[in-house]
Amino acid sequence: MRYKKPLNKIIFLSLMTAIALIIYVVESQIPVIFPGIKLGLANVISLVVLITLGGKEALIVMFLRTLLGSMFTGSVSSFLFSIAGGLLSNVVMIIIYRKFRKHLSIESISIVGAIFHNIGQLLVAAFIVKDFRIYIYLPVLTISALATGYFIGLTGKFLSKHLEKL
Repeated sequence: MRYKKPLNKIIFLSLMTAIALIIYVVESQIPVIFPGIKLGLANVISLVVLITLGGKEALIVMFLRTLLGSMFTGSVSSFLFSIAGGLLSNVVMIIIYRKFRKHLSIESISIVGAIFHNIGQLLVAAFIVKDFRIYIYLPVLTISALATGYFIGLTGKFLSKHLEKL
């Protein structure tokens, strides 16, 4: 998606950030059954921005959504968990998307991003509890990342395909 005017790009990024923030706030109200496992619907917007505009813009949307979402719903600790997972996830997805997008599906890239999101969050948890044995929970989170990452990737591919028509 190419914008002739920078203002149109800024408006699109603002809209994507607002949508991601709304999704983030609404999803935060849904009770979590297993600690650390949730759908992460707001990541659809970061993935769509990565596909349509690029990595730098995806990082901006993720950072603003995490910062504002934590201010509206959480605490400093929720910000730390979200930013660590989001940053690691987005950086890995950006690298994979740039290098391997012809060989990997968007769903696969999203699954890898979901797994690295969990790794980033466990890193913060390990520093907080000062024990890296918390990574024993990673296989459980990885199983959930397979399902949620696939769903996010499928949704992101659908949305980006239809956004190109606009």
